[in-house]
Amino acid sequence: MSRRLRGLAPYALIAPGVLWLAAFFVLPMLAMLSVSLQEGDLAQGFTMTFNVGVYPQALADWSTQFARSVQYGLVATVVAILIGYPIAYTIAFRGGRHKNVLLLLIVLPFFTSFVIRTISWKFLLSDNGIVLGTLKDAGLLEPGFQLIATPLAVISGLVYNFLPFVVLPLYVTLERIDPRLIEAATDLYASRLEAFRRITLPLSLPGLFAASLLTFIPAVGDFVNAEFLGSRDTTMVGNVIQRLYLTNNDYPQASALSFILMAAISLGVFAYVRLLGGRELTA
Repeated sequence: MSRRLRGLAPYALIAPGVLWLAAFFVLPMLAMLSVSLQEGDLAQGFTMTFNVGVYPQALADWSTQFARSVQYGLVATVVAILIGYPIAYTIAFRGGRHKNVLLLLIVLPFFTSFVIRTISWKFLLSDNGIVLGTLKDAGLLEPGFQLIATPLAVISGLVYNFLPFVVLPLYVTLERIDPRLIEAATDLYASRLEAFRRITLPLSLPGLFAASLLTFIPAVGDFVNAEFLGSRDTTMVGNVIQRLYLTNNDYPQASALSFILMAAISLGVFAYVRLLGGRELTA
């Protein structure tokens, strides 16, 4: 009996997580799939007709927004990694007794609402704001120069809001690297760059993998940054889904777009995992 109980212990430990995912992920996804196959309107109600044609129609109508979302997400992820990797590296290897303070500064923006942080960027990047207004008054920029309502503003907001998702997993991975490995590489006449390329970078791949996913996935589906910092020419698929749900009340097409977005991200993540390889992730 005790042996059977020990065998059931792992299943008992993961049961709450499985139930949580089933209740708040699987069931809502099935409900969304069901809604996407219905037809009707909010006044008359929706009926199940298994209208699979809504999927190619939604993809054809909003392909530009899909492509733009993926493009913005990829660019924001790459820029965030280029900024966040040196920060995480510095905290892990040079932070010393100030590591906790530096990490607190990284997560400090999360103490403020996501929307408020994005609106703050709108004030900072406005045409006559504290940044551009000062540069224009100094004659360093043309009076007509603007950042708001441009792709640069949207991507900048994405990078700022999701930068901690890059720094934290990278720091955890880098902090676990034994400094003696790097010292051994330098003792064997490897340069700093060579030691980084052969030792630090390969060992930090698991953190890099997690950071890229934690940034790319929410960035693709984000609509707040495009709403406050962008324009009609920078609309992302998240903005389309929001308006279809809340403004047009077109629940089937909004559900179809959401399901397509989730499926596309899942396939991309699967391909990314296969491309990166399991050996590096378990290093």
